[in-house]
Amino acid sequence: MPFRFVGRSFMAFVLTPEPPLNHWLSMLDASIAEAPAFFAGRPVVLDLSRLDLAKPALAGLLAELQARAVRTIAVEGVDPDWLGPGLKPLAGGIRAGPVELPTAPEPPPKPAPQGLRAVAPAGLLLAEPIRSGATVCYPEGDVTVLGSVASGAEVIAGGSIHVYGTLRGRAIAGSEENPTARIFCRRFEPELLAINGLYRSADDFNPDLHGQPVQAWLDGSILELQILA
Repeated sequence: MPFRFVGRSFMAFVLTPEPPLNHWLSMLDASIAEAPAFFAGRPVVLDLSRLDLAKPALAGLLAELQARAVRTIAVEGVDPDWLGPGLKPLAGGIRAGPVELPTAPEPPPKPAPQGLRAVAPAGLLLAEPIRSGATVCYPEGDVTVLGSVASGAEVIAGGSIHVYGTLRGRAIAGSEENPTARIFCRRFEPELLAINGLYRSADDFNPDLHGQPVQAWLDGSILELQILA
């Protein structure tokens, strides 16, 4: 059978340490204590552009993250010559979903009829529920789920997230640095919510919100929650 190449890209979280490093690690420990499973199995890119590290310090930082079960797959913001055996590779483009290399050039798109303008889809619409263990990632815009999001499932959107059923898993909106993104659900039972990198876990939710229709948004650096009328 012919040999077949498949291209694959995926989304990863980005950690950006800031000086002083010991204080940043303490803040990371506090975040992990609030949501122990937040980094579980999630690939992480380490952005060191805000630090002035020597090569031995880089190895030490990677060891600190490994001790915290943070799976660092690549780094950026360092001298590429440092990245040899025992250190992580330089980060490249990281996106979401499998992509197969085409065997033939794609035909050019047909021009829109005169007087009309082609418009890109505004979001991703999912008619089926999101089952436990599944991850839906759509960095290009909003995600709308007509069913429910099960415990252990995850929805990641570059824009807002709308769940017309029960939200029991994780909802991560504004993943492409969009602080205006929001999260809406008809029945509020999530494990974790995040918008533009700021998150709250189930332990931090007001019990009065449980089972209610809720929206979440950012007010500065605070992730606010409110029952919908």
